[in-house]
Amino acid sequence: MTDRRKFIKQVTAAGILAGVPDLLLPQQKPSENMIWANLLHLSYNMWEDSVPLKYRDQNYKCTTCQEAREWAHGLRHELTFDEPVWNELLTAMAAAGMNMVIIDLGDGIIYESHPEIAVKNAWKPEKLRDELAKMRKLGLEPVPKLNFATTHDIWLKDYSRMVSTDIYYGVCKDLIEEVSILFDKPRFFHLGMDEELASYQTRQDHVVVRQNDLWWGDLYFLIGEVEKNGIRPWVWSDYAWHKPDQFFRKMPKSVLQSNWYYGSGFNLDTLTEPNKTYVKLYNDLEINGYDQVPTGSNHSVPENFELTVEYCSKVVDPSRLSGFMTAPWRPTLAPCLERHKEAVTQVARAKNKFKTKK
Repeated sequence: MTDRRKFIKQVTAAGILAGVPDLLLPQQKPSENMIWANLLHLSYNMWEDSVPLKYRDQNYKCTTCQEAREWAHGLRHELTFDEPVWNELLTAMAAAGMNMVIIDLGDGIIYESHPEIAVKNAWKPEKLRDELAKMRKLGLEPVPKLNFATTHDIWLKDYSRMVSTDIYYGVCKDLIEEVSILFDKPRFFHLGMDEELASYQTRQDHVVVRQNDLWWGDLYFLIGEVEKNGIRPWVWSDYAWHKPDQFFRKMPKSVLQSNWYYGSGFNLDTLTEPNKTYVKLYNDLEINGYDQVPTGSNHSVPENFELTVEYCSKVVDPSRLSGFMTAPWRPTLAPCLERHKEAVTQVARAKNKFKTKK
């Protein structure tokens, strides 16, 4: 870990931190096949928010999707996951012509390197391997996601309070390496890294925010660990909403980008802030030459995903448009099954329109 600190210290002192992206893995060419992906949660322990008292009971029986989402939105010590729902969604995705699953792993795996992270009923590595094989047989490419943003890292348990320490770096390195092996060296590894601002943590009891060179140094460390395993890193792009100059100066082109916006308006001439900034980032990422997987959702409005595909198909060059992802932001629980299936249906419609236009 001291080598990493020495490296960051040296490049900072030399005033060349902005040049670090050129030192990392060269940009890889996007796949010829368009990505049509869905973000599904094994672990939903990404938020340390306070939740209503009635939802704090681990045995609370949710009857609606909104109840299930609110119930799952605080730290849970048992896996928040229904396997029949998972199986039905995988089948529906394959039938809809989708080809990728981004799996939010979090504390849902009993990692051999750090079993202390796992919640009750977490999957053993053997179970995960079986599920990955099942997905591949369905034509679904599995991609791991571990969100290391401090707003979304409660799944790391005590390590989430040790950010930017030698212990923390060691745990991150171990987990990235182990997951890379479990997934048989996947094409991509999603690192999250979204919403790391104090304003996103107002409901949390413990607030941690990295910024400036510390945030970038830790990002470069995580990117480096992924690339050591021969995998392309993938992140959320919303850092650029707040500090676009730093983002475009320091973000490596080797990192696949997913800007996200869940509204219904896409006209930059009529949009007001902050939505205008959110949508405009698709344009700015294209202007600056980044590969993108734009992300839509039925989280807020049902028409968003199709509108996202329509807009980004116009403003992003095909050579840099790697595909699209939907992110329903619902736990994999029975009360949310219909919302999940609606997201899959929306992707299928958008995919067919995209194919017809081509």
